[in-house]
Amino acid sequence: MQKSTVRTLLRCSLVAGAAAVLATTAHAQTTLRLSTYVNEVDIRYEGFKKFAELVNTKTAGRVKLEIFGSSTLHGWSEGVDAMLGGVSDISWVSADKRLPCYRVTSLYPMAVDMKKQIELDAAYAALIAPEATKAGLVPLINSNYSYDQEWWFKNPNTDLAKLDGKLVRSIGPMVSMMIETWGGKPVFIAPKEVFQSAERGVVDGINMGVATYSAWKLWGVMPHMVQSNLFYGNIQYMISKRKFDALSPADQKALQAAATESEVWLKPRYEAWVDQSMADAVKQGGTVTKITAEKRKALLDSVVGKWTGEVDAGCGPELAGKVRTLFKQHSL
Repeated sequence: MQKSTVRTLLRCSLVAGAAAVLATTAHAQTTLRLSTYVNEVDIRYEGFKKFAELVNTKTAGRVKLEIFGSSTLHGWSEGVDAMLGGVSDISWVSADKRLPCYRVTSLYPMAVDMKKQIELDAAYAALIAPEATKAGLVPLINSNYSYDQEWWFKNPNTDLAKLDGKLVRSIGPMVSMMIETWGGKPVFIAPKEVFQSAERGVVDGINMGVATYSAWKLWGVMPHMVQSNLFYGNIQYMISKRKFDALSPADQKALQAAATESEVWLKPRYEAWVDQSMADAVKQGGTVTKITAEKRKALLDSVVGKWTGEVDAGCGPELAGKVRTLFKQHSL
C-alpha cells in the first residue's frame, strides 16, 4: 500500500475517532429546564443560580440547569403536567390531586420550630416520595416556605379570627378551609395576577409568602401584614422521573447533593432577606402586626381538627400518622 494511501486512511480514522468522541461528549451533556414562579429580584432566584452552579461543578459539566423565572414556562397549578409533558424538567408542585398526601400536607397548620428546618424538609420529602414516584416525579429541592407564609389586608390590625366576609386570596385547599373557618371567603389568584387584584379591589386580603409578596412589589397596594406563623409549608420542586432516571447514578447523586447544599446555602440568606423586606416595608408606611402565642394557639386549634379527616383521606391512616408525628417533633 502506498504511503499516501496509508496517510489518507490514518487521517480518516482520526477524523472519525474525533467525531465519535464529540458525539459521545454531546450525548453525555444534559440540560435540565427548571421552572419557578419567583422572579430575579427574589433571593430564591439566587438560590437557584447557586443550585445550577453546584450541579455544573459536581457533574463536571455533564448536567446543566437552565432557569426560567416568573412562571414563564407554566402557570401556578400546572407543574405536574409541565414535567410529564416535557415543558419543564424541574418545577414547583402545588396542591395537585395526583399527589393526594402532598396535596393536604405541603401546607399544614402548625407553628414551626425552624431550628432543624433542613432536616424536617428532607424527612417530609422522603415520606411523600413514593406517591411522587407513582405520578412520575422525584422530590428534589425544598422551597423554605415555612418561614414566610403570611397575611396582608387593606386595613391595619385585622383580626384573622374575624374575617367577616372578607375576600382573601388562597393558595390551596387547606388555606381556603382556614379562611372559611374564620368567616372569610377564599379566592384563588395566581401569583402574577395578585397585584392587579389587590390594586383593583378584587380581594380584601392576601395569603402569600413574604418573599414572593416583596418581590412582586405588593406592599404598595396592600401594606398591612399580620405575622402569625401558622404554617408548615413545603411547596417542593420535583424533577420528572423520566429525566432523573436518564441520568447516570453518579449524576443523580450529584444532583441531589447539589440540591441539599443549595438549601443550606440559601436558608440564612433567605431569612435575612425576608426580615429586611418587612423592615423596608415598615419604613415606607407598611405595618407588621405580630400575634401572641395564645392567639396563635387559638387559631390553630380552630382548624387542626377540621383538617384531620382530609389528611387521613389523602395520605391513608399509616402515612398520615407518620406525617403528624414528624410535624409534632418540629412544632413549637
